[in-house]
Parts: sequence; structure tokens; C-alpha cells
Amino acid sequence: MTETGTSADADAKAGPELAVDPDETVDLLQQMVRIPSPYFEEHDLAEFVYEWLDDRDLDPEYHRVSEPEITEYEGDNVIARLEGSDPDAPTLLLNAHMDTVKLVEDWEEDPCSGRIEDGKLYGQGACDMKGGLAAVMKAFEALAEVEANGELRGDVLLTAVVDEEGPYGLGTDRLIRDGITDECDAAIVTEPGPILAQEDLDNPALLLGARGRYLYDITVKGKAAHGSQPHKGVSALVDAGRLAERLTEIEVGSHEKLGEGSVCPLMLNSGSQTLSVPERAHLMVDRHVVIGESEADVRADAERAVADLDLESEVEISFREAPDPGIKYGPYVTDENHELVGALQGATRSVTGADPALGYFASVGDFNYLGDRAGLPTVIVGPDGENIHGAGEFVYTDEVVEVADIVTQAAVEFCG
Repeated sequence: MTETGTSADADAKAGPELAVDPDETVDLLQQMVRIPSPYFEEHDLAEFVYEWLDDRDLDPEYHRVSEPEITEYEGDNVIARLEGSDPDAPTLLLNAHMDTVKLVEDWEEDPCSGRIEDGKLYGQGACDMKGGLAAVMKAFEALAEVEANGELRGDVLLTAVVDEEGPYGLGTDRLIRDGITDECDAAIVTEPGPILAQEDLDNPALLLGARGRYLYDITVKGKAAHGSQPHKGVSALVDAGRLAERLTEIEVGSHEKLGEGSVCPLMLNSGSQTLSVPERAHLMVDRHVVIGESEADVRADAERAVADLDLESEVEISFREAPDPGIKYGPYVTDENHELVGALQGATRSVTGADPALGYFASVGDFNYLGDRAGLPTVIVGPDGENIHGAGEFVYTDEVVEVADIVTQAAVEFCG
């Protein structure tokens, strides 16, 4: 993004002082990066977020997240609400996740150092997405002052959620299941956007949609034989490998906004017996989809691939087990003319002096749950950085501050 500034339009606009304090914002981010919070291990950070909000009389609540069947996970989202003056005005959801990927071993320093150098703050999850979390927390604090002055018409709901990086997105899933999103009219998710956009983008940018995802879980059954006489058996490993290659060649869908779908084999496991033809193999394949590709379509594509190969092995095609059939990462697109998009465009011009680029996310996240499952117009706007999910991850601190300012101004505009 450009250096933070105030445009002529912002100078002319009457209203409260909306800018957040840059030093406080970066300090908040640094404190959170120094708290390790790999997915399923977010308790300490959730407690920090709760106490930070509580210290500012922002009335946080813990929201229980429980999944006893597959992961045996127990954790808590943290939510808080600002109540506007007009019950008929729209309600805006601000969503950010507290968890990170598991700590990467290749760091040459403390992966939770929070070190700042040349405008970059380093640490696991600094960009994905504690930078975005700090931004919405500071925006929420600023909006609380607007509410106190009677200048906020609609409600604003802050949700700091668990397990976005984990297998099922249990935190935001639970928001939807418990009806918390039912009363919302639109959502902002402060994920890092440009670094994972479908095309090359730089901040300022708004991402208005994302591809969806299915995960093939395929079992291949062959016939065991002694490894010195492979012709007497049917290698499930070889057939699974052939199928993995064939799946990468299927015709995927395309969309004018979301681009093309994709197929990527992720895992092939056939056990570890010595001198035996593998009789069973397990294959997992990622399938990113666009609007127009249903679960039935995705299954049929795999079935055709199997039929084309005429394998000797038996093949069972299914999808990754999930706690509930409703847990799906569906693709979505938010209309460029939606009021939230307009509010974010105006706020971006005010804060940065530039028009934001419009783009679309290449992968999936909690925004899919909100944009598809919850049916909310959802926009991704977040600070950028590099090396997300890897050693040396960092976020640009000036962009964290700018996102906080953009979200604050856009929320006031959208909520009336």
C-alpha cells in the first residue's frame, strides 16, 4: 500500500476522527505474534484477545467450539458486539482467525520473536493472519468510540476464531451452526490477500471471492503377492499412481472471475511391507473448483478417470471425512456493486490515496464458509507480506495500520 495519508475527500467528510494509533496497533500485533497459537492450541491467544477487549470495556464473550468425534478438539472463539442506534441498519461481521500453522522447524530465529526490521514484523502467523487480527481489533476499538458518540447506526460483530488453519475451519463453522451469522448482512475477513490472489496484485486490494475445494479420499485395492513375483499380484500402489496422474489431466471448470479449477495429488500411501506387492493404497487429491462445479460433478470426474484407465484394482472414491456433511468450502463471488465493496473502495481511497485493485482468492478459508455457506457478501482485505506458512514469515507493519483504518472507515460508511 501507499504511505498512509488523508485525501481531499476525507478532509471534506464530516464525522468522527477514525484513524487508529499506529504504534499501538503494531505493539498489539507484536504481543500476539509472541504468543504461539498453532491450530488446536489457541487457548493462550484466545485468553489474550478476550482480556484485551475486556480491559477496554468491549464486553467480549467466549464462544465454545467442540468437535469430539474426529479431532476431539475443544476451544473457544472470542466474540464482541457493538450495537448501533438503528435496528434496521445493516450488521457487519469482522472475522479473523487466531491460529497459525504448526511452527516450522526451519526458522533461524525464534519463530515467535515478533522482530521488527525495515517495516517488517517477523514471526509464524505474522501475516497469516495476526496482522489482520490486530487490524480488526483496533478497528473495533475505534468503532466503539463511534458507537459511544451515537454515530454508529448498524451493529458491528467481531469474531476472533480458532482452527482456520486446521482441517475443518471449526471456529467459523461453529459461528454458522450456532446462528451467529444469521443476523449479519455482510462480512470483512482480513486475510492476507494479494499474496494468494489468482493473479499478481499489490495492496491496496480487495478480494471479492474465492475458489472452493473438495478433497478426494480414494482407496485402491489390488492383490498381494511376493515381491519377487509381481506378475502374480496387482499392485495397488502402481494403479493408485496411474490414477493420480490421470486426475491431473481431467478437464476442470473455469469462471470469468475465479479463473480455472485445479487438481493436485497430495498423498499416496501403500504401507511398508517388504517384498510384497502392495494390496492396498490410499490416495488423497486436492480439487479446487469454481462456481458451477458441484460435488456430484467432482465425483463423476474421478469416476470417469477410473473408467478410462480400466485398472485391475478396485477403486473406492469418497471425500475426506468431515464432522458434518455441511462442512464444505464452496466457491463464491461478491458483486462488485455491493454497498460493502463501495464502502471499502471509498475508505481505501481516503486512507491510501489510491483506488484498490479488485481480485479473487486462489485457495480457500473461512471466507468460503461466510460467502457460500452463510450467504454473506464477503470481502477479503488484509495486510500483505511474504513466506506465509513458512520460515521467515513477515507482515508489512504499515499495511496492518492501513487495513485497520480502512476497515474502520468502511464500517462506519456501511453501517449507516
